[in-house]
This record gives sequence, structure tokens and C-alpha cells, in this order.
Amino acid sequence: MQPLTHAESIVIATPPEVLYDLVSDVTRTGEWSPVCRACEWDDGATRQVGDWFTGHNETPTRTWETRSQVVAADRGREFAWLVGGRLVRWGFLLEPVAGGTRLTETWEFRREGQELFVERYGDDASAQIEDRRTAALEGIPATLAAIKAIAEGSAR
Repeated sequence: MQPLTHAESIVIATPPEVLYDLVSDVTRTGEWSPVCRACEWDDGATRQVGDWFTGHNETPTRTWETRSQVVAADRGREFAWLVGGRLVRWGFLLEPVAGGTRLTETWEFRREGQELFVERYGDDASAQIEDRRTAALEGIPATLAAIKAIAEGSAR
């Protein structure tokens, strides 16, 4: 099994460090994510590599929680986490450009995650994996647009 990946970018009229402070505050994720309604840090977390947080997710057909571990925390450059510590990698890359920051959201459904789906869903694994891929393809541009609106609205 090969990892499934997707990434999209948007330019936001906000400096990289300011934008990083926004996207690395997982407690605000519910403001921009079409699926994750809320997140909270585990006790003692300080937005650093190794910290864990819990996400509360909802779609029209289901609700669930995830635990994720921060795997990249480089202010102004990258913030990323692994769902379940190994299954799916989500992240934001930040690059300074004229007029602000190019924000790229990345998604990688790793081999370990797909193998877990095969174990959990059996014959329905392919459909379940495709459902997650479609959610990422649709959710990433919506997330980026919402972050842009928040960041540029708060910059004024």
C-alpha cells in the first residue's frame, strides 16, 4: 500500500509567524475545519513536538474522537501532527511570499492507517479509505479559505 497524499495552498496577507500562531492553536480548529468541531490539548501541552491533543469530529453520518501527536512545530515554517501517532499526517507549511504567506495544508493517509482500515473494515476498507480521501480533497480548500478569512479579518 502506498500512502495517499494531497496538498493545496493559498496566499494569506499575514506574516508567517502570526499565521503560525493561529494554525498551531489547535483549540481554534473548530473555527475553520469542516469536520473537526473542537480540539483540546492534553494536560501540560505547550504546542511542541511530542505534545498530544484530542479532536472531536463530526460529519452528517458519524461522530468520533481522535488523539494526535505534534510531529513538527517550527514557528513561521511548519506545524504538523499524526493522528493516532502514526496513521494520518496533517500539517501546515508556511512560506513567506510578497504580500504575506503561502499556507499549504498537507494530508497523508499513511500505510499504517490504511492497514488499520483493512483490519477494521475488511471488505469495506477500500470504500472507507476513499471516503477519507474525498473528505480531505473537499475539506482542505474549505479549511484554507476559512483560515484566510479569519487571518485577514483579524489583521485589519
